[in-house]
Amino acid sequence: MKTMLLLLLLSALCWPVCSQVLPQPQRAVNYFEQAKQVLATRVLQLADSFLNVEPVTITAWQCARSAGGKHDFYSEADYAWPNPASVDSPYITKDGMTNPDNFTAHRHAMIRLSKIVGTLASAYRITGNEAYVTTALRHCKAWFVDTATLMQPHLLYAQAIKGRFTGWGIGIIDAIHLMEVVQGLRVMQEAQAMDPQTLQQIKQWFAHFLTWLTTHPYGKDEMNTVNNHATCWVMQVACYAKFTGNQKWTDFCINRYKQVLLPNQMNPDGRFPQELRRTKPYGYSLFNLDAMATICQLLSTPNDNLWNYQAANGASIQKGLEFLVPFINHKDQWPYRPDVMYWDNWPVAQPALIFGAAAFHNQQWLDTWIRLDHFPQVPEVIRNLPVRNPLIWMDPKGMKNME
Repeated sequence: MKTMLLLLLLSALCWPVCSQVLPQPQRAVNYFEQAKQVLATRVLQLADSFLNVEPVTITAWQCARSAGGKHDFYSEADYAWPNPASVDSPYITKDGMTNPDNFTAHRHAMIRLSKIVGTLASAYRITGNEAYVTTALRHCKAWFVDTATLMQPHLLYAQAIKGRFTGWGIGIIDAIHLMEVVQGLRVMQEAQAMDPQTLQQIKQWFAHFLTWLTTHPYGKDEMNTVNNHATCWVMQVACYAKFTGNQKWTDFCINRYKQVLLPNQMNPDGRFPQELRRTKPYGYSLFNLDAMATICQLLSTPNDNLWNYQAANGASIQKGLEFLVPFINHKDQWPYRPDVMYWDNWPVAQPALIFGAAAFHNQQWLDTWIRLDHFPQVPEVIRNLPVRNPLIWMDPKGMKNME
């Protein structure tokens, strides 16, 4: 009897321990797979629709107002308008107000190329179908190799203003849409269908373009601006430098982000004061955050993780996300004035959300990205959304970037 009582007592004492449900290790989220689940169906539909479309380059249009030739990219500043005082007077600027009559055909052609190559590269990453590579290469060859249709590797005549500039440094921002072309080629460059000679010729074009961006006065002017234009200069240079294997400019962009962009453009609480003072403070804040996040995604390595870098003033990309994401979720609580145009068209599936979610393992940011529009149709939104195919910027193994 005593033995039985002793056994019962021991069982009672052990029961809480024996019956306790031990915590299980959390399963790591593969953010690439999450993004693929959201995007795959539509991406493959679009990619298949692009298989038989013909290349269209800037040589299909030429504006009589351009100071350049047939192969020179030309655009007119979005916010430049005729002077009501006289039709012959130099154009005036209305910040944030897009003039629908300005010449934008070359920019739209570049965006079309970006959409086609970015989508085809995403589809290739999903399926491994080499037909997507062959099609993308055909378009890139027309833009960067074929002498009859190629674009010259400069932006001498971008964002011209009648009576004031035949082109200037701010026009460099037009070329942000070449980044997904480059990133798509990086994703596909080991494919069997990739022609090494053509790829090398394309890389040579971008090497020339990189030299122009970093040596021409327009490029230097853009680099030294104090707002999203400087961010987009670094973002472009970083992208083309990695594509062409230029370590000098890759390192320069890493240091530029740390020492100039982050501390000079972001307050310690994550705000971008230069963007908030514009007539489109919401859209420009989103745009600059996306650009900085893309720089982090491009340039971070295990030994130099820009996602975790904090400037001396306390600014960091994490602070930028923490400031802006609440207003992505609840735009009605935005404490600044609404944008003068396209206020109702933002936000969309901002790349900063998916990149930031992966970098900081933030499920809420991922959920926000999932519910937003991944395939916007408004031209102005597309113009300010250079990263529309996050699958080509992410590691399929679920890592933060493609290193």
